[in-house]
This record gives sequence, structure tokens and C-alpha cells, in this order.
Amino acid sequence: MSAAAATADAPEAPKKKSKKLLFIVLGVVVLALIGAAAALFILKKNTAEDDDYEDEGAPAAVHAKSPKSAPTFLPLENMVINLADPGGNRFIQLGLTLQLQDAATETAVKAFLPSIRSQVLVLISQRTAEEMLQVQGKEKLASDIIATISREMGYAAPAAAGDEAAPKRSKGKAAANPVQAVLFSSFIVQ
Repeated sequence: MSAAAATADAPEAPKKKSKKLLFIVLGVVVLALIGAAAALFILKKNTAEDDDYEDEGAPAAVHAKSPKSAPTFLPLENMVINLADPGGNRFIQLGLTLQLQDAATETAVKAFLPSIRSQVLVLISQRTAEEMLQVQGKEKLASDIIATISREMGYAAPAAAGDEAAPKRSKGKAAANPVQAVLFSSFIVQ
């Protein structure tokens, strides 16, 4: 009987060992899952902080001026215009972009675009190459273009600096000019 008891005890011993091995394997798997979940949580938290940092830094640079609304830019087709030089053999190739208050102003300016373009062509054709090559000539041209567009659209033209012939504005607030600036995208005199 001792042999039967010995054989009965022998198979039970490996079963206890396999249960220990099973618990050890399950423990390692559970610890691995907990470690992976913790690592994922930490990585997500770090990337979220990086995104917040980038989001905070970028708008600060973009909104440094903090305007009420961003301007709209309306590029005009390039123009080739004969200048008023003696002999008539000088011309200018000019690319203009209008800086406008907003998208609604852009729509209004587009409605007047054919007459605005015509008035700008006439305005430039009265200039000489010498005037156009000087910085003051370019600045005066830009202010004259703004005044021309303002007149064409029915706004009060802004008075040029030092322009005493310009009519004095009334004490009431005048309507804002739709064109904030004239930008030169191309400027070639030949």
C-alpha cells in the first residue's frame, strides 16, 4: 500500500507546482499590462502638455497686434502701362495687392473693380519713369491709388500728408476707408 500511496502523492505534487507556475505567469502578465497602461497614460499626458505648449506659443506670435479682425488681401492683375516720358518709349509693369478691412469690403471692391482698374491705369499713365523710380514717388502713387479707389466707391478720400488743397473734414466722424494699404507685388520700369 505504500507503493500506491507513493504513486498517488506523486501526481499531486506536479499539480501544485503547475498551479504555482500558473499564478506566477498570470502575475507577470497582469504586471506587464499595468506597466503598459501606466506608460501609455504618461506618454499621452506628456504629448498633451507639448500640444498645449505649442498652441499657447503660436497664437501669441500670430496675435501680437491683436486686431479686431484680420485684413483681407485682394490681388489685382498685373498691368503694363506706358509712362508720360518724352518720346513715349518707357513703360511700367505693375502688380498691385489691396489690403482691405474684411471680406465684406472685398466683395464691395470687386463690384467696382473694372472702373477702379481703369482709374488706376489713367493715374499711372500720367507719371514719368523718374517719379516712379523714387521711393517718394512710390509712396505718393500708393496714397493716390487709395484716394482714387475711395472716390470711385463713394468714400471720403484720405487727405495726403501736407496736402493743403484737400478739403477740411467736418467734425463728424467720416466713414472708414475700405482700402487700408496698397502693396506692390511687382514693380518694373523699362
